[in-house]
Amino acid sequence: MKLKIQLKSKNLLGIRELNREEIELILDTAESFKEISTRTIKKVPTLRGRTIVNLFLEPSTRTRTSFELAAKRLSADVVNISGKDSATVKGESLKDTAKTIEAMNADLVIIRHSAAGAPHLLARLVRCGVVNAGDGAHEHPTQALLDLFTIREKLGRIKDLHVAIVGDIAHSRVARSNILAFTKMGAKVTLVAPPTLLPVNIEVFGVDVSYNLDEVIKEVDIVYCLRLQLERQTENLFPSLREHTTLFGLNMARITRARENTLIMHPGPMNRGIEITSEVADLPQSVMTDQVTNGVAVRMAILYLLIGGGESV
Repeated sequence: MKLKIQLKSKNLLGIRELNREEIELILDTAESFKEISTRTIKKVPTLRGRTIVNLFLEPSTRTRTSFELAAKRLSADVVNISGKDSATVKGESLKDTAKTIEAMNADLVIIRHSAAGAPHLLARLVRCGVVNAGDGAHEHPTQALLDLFTIREKLGRIKDLHVAIVGDIAHSRVARSNILAFTKMGAKVTLVAPPTLLPVNIEVFGVDVSYNLDEVIKEVDIVYCLRLQLERQTENLFPSLREHTTLFGLNMARITRARENTLIMHPGPMNRGIEITSEVADLPQSVMTDQVTNGVAVRMAILYLLIGGGESV
């Protein structure tokens, strides 16, 4: 099968920069790659000879492993640089790190950074492509794309579905990317959180806001739970974890109010017993493991479309 590269940019910095056709291209390409992960030999030579740098200057397990697997299944050479192993702990600036990577002649840099906008800065400093794997509380575009892929796979469409995003919206890069992705693909989004965990003027994104999960859960096709970003909070934004869980945690009592086929999603890692109970997390309609599986296929598609060179899959 021959896939034509149609992404207008050599970078993937955020959902905002993608149009609907490019998102659909990524999802369609991911369908082609998902089968590779089911083979005995999980590798194709598509990116043989290409070099990809995983520059993760903030802790990550799922995303870094997913990108590394995606690159290796396409036969790319992968260099992993973590925060504790990089010269940034010695005071090196991102600009100087970029110069070092440029000298290595990498084809693509995948960056996670605690500062919002770091991937955009890096993209201005290097000639190779840059993929945003999460920048502060700003965006996490590949998570949104794998979420779209999972929803389309499970429900057959995205347009006209109703998604409730529940929890710490204000500090979540996943929430921002998903709001942009879901609305861009024609879904309705309702944010459910206490006022202190909602960004100011969030309505400009074309979403609804509710403070009552018990009411919203009756109407939605997908409940998307977010982890409380306690490490990003600088003040006490709610009285206690117990109160937050009581009002906004997803438990069996709330799930009984939902429609029978309502999907339950979470970007991970989960705080079981806080934003979601173990019983709910292990239900058949909870698709967290599918999200992880699909993440590899979606990231394979992104790598291919950015640096694949139009070779056959």
